[in-house]
Amino acid sequence: MDDSTAIFQIIILIMSVVIHELSHGYTAELLGDPTPRLQGRLTLNPIKHLDLFGSFIVPIITSLAGFTFGWAKPIQWNPYNVKNKRWGELLIAIAGPLSNMVIALVFGLATRFFGDNLPTSFIIMSTYVIFINIVLAVFNLIPLPPLDGSKALFAILPPRMIGFREFVEKYSIFFFLILVFFLWRFVEPVIPFIFKIITGVVV
Repeated sequence: MDDSTAIFQIIILIMSVVIHELSHGYTAELLGDPTPRLQGRLTLNPIKHLDLFGSFIVPIITSLAGFTFGWAKPIQWNPYNVKNKRWGELLIAIAGPLSNMVIALVFGLATRFFGDNLPTSFIIMSTYVIFINIVLAVFNLIPLPPLDGSKALFAILPPRMIGFREFVEKYSIFFFLILVFFLWRFVEPVIPFIFKIITGVVV
């Protein structure tokens, strides 16, 4: 991967993770919690969302390995302010990955049905946008902390399992490392499958 391609992918990643976190924030706002707005997070300004390690160092390192990955600062929200106590956490959790899938769908369907009439440069850009956003959605939906999938899972578990949640969250770094180094290889094949469904193209 040349330098220009890596930089281009990092820019796409940054905007994608910003939209991801912004979706969490707006969902919390819609459910009655002003915390993201009061913290200045309801903006497309990347500076408000970027994390030095997750938004710069990790993307640069991963781009050298042939792919691009990273994250932004997690949106903070107060569960006591959320009107819907039963499903609020679930809705806020899935908003981020859902936003990434919407982005992938928009660009994917545009490429699939109008690709013959679109510039080659747009098709190349769309391929990166689709792939990166599918990766973000799939990765974040894995039900292991600190990912969104774990928050969605905990939201639907019965209250008596609060001890299980506390245990898993306490050792979240351990579970995250297991995911990255051992489990991701089993999840990764899902990404080209989703890409093919959306675009009709095999990668």
